[in-house]
Amino acid sequence: MDRSELADFLRRRRERLRPRDVGLPVSGRRRTPGLRREEVAQLVGMSTDYYVRLEQQRGPRPSSQVLAALARALRLTDDERDHLFVLAGHHAPAGARAGDHVRPGLLALLDQLEHAPAQILTDLGDLLAQNSLARLLFGGMCSVEESDRNVVWRWFTDPGVRELYPVGEHEYYSRVHVADLRGAVARRGNDPTAAALLRRLRRDSAEFAALWDEHDVAVRRASRMRIQHPVLGPLELDSELLLTPAEDQRFVVFTAPPGSDTAAQLDLLRVVGHERFESSEQD
Repeated sequence: MDRSELADFLRRRRERLRPRDVGLPVSGRRRTPGLRREEVAQLVGMSTDYYVRLEQQRGPRPSSQVLAALARALRLTDDERDHLFVLAGHHAPAGARAGDHVRPGLLALLDQLEHAPAQILTDLGDLLAQNSLARLLFGGMCSVEESDRNVVWRWFTDPGVRELYPVGEHEYYSRVHVADLRGAVARRGNDPTAAALLRRLRRDSAEFAALWDEHDVAVRRASRMRIQHPVLGPLELDSELLLTPAEDQRFVVFTAPPGSDTAAQLDLLRVVGHERFESSEQD
């Protein structure tokens, strides 16, 4: 907890508000700008003494509930609210969720990546969008049907998905999927979408159920993977998870490891794929 910065931030945000901004009546002349400390305390539902001590760098660390109430009272933006939590020594609240909606800017960026496969997925593993090279590499899995587009679901229920990966590494990828999903489900809390996915997976995959019961957790941020492409043969890929504005979406880019032959193979796949597409159009 940074008492000095927290006190300064609270004071400056209090001073920029007027009573009419927060629905309070204006009474008499004010010697200083902004709300009075007792008015902020009234809006939050805390004692004036407690709030005064926060601004004087003497108060105890406020709880997350108190911080949320302060953010509402002081009309903080999301970024300011997160800053308040960090100054008080707490993790910032989870950001807004985008669900199935992908921002147009992210879709444009996806299409501009011509030499690297890239995908946009939810934190639960629903594949929302992919560029042309990713479709050529992994196959088209985007679908309006939730069970068809979820990569975890497909891994544990569709044997064809595993054919791209070396048999000796199937258990490893199973554990990676489960451990990553465990983290996402915990972050979402009491979320019906996550609960429904878990019910389907536990019902239809004994392998998933057994791994889930081990309670392993490991968020997948970057990894190296090997796949056996039916046209190009064995490929090595590094995956990098990029931040997106939404809390529940991931932008994943696959690149060739330095010194490998995969970059040339991906270029070949891109050319062959476009030739096949043009040929099918002519037919």
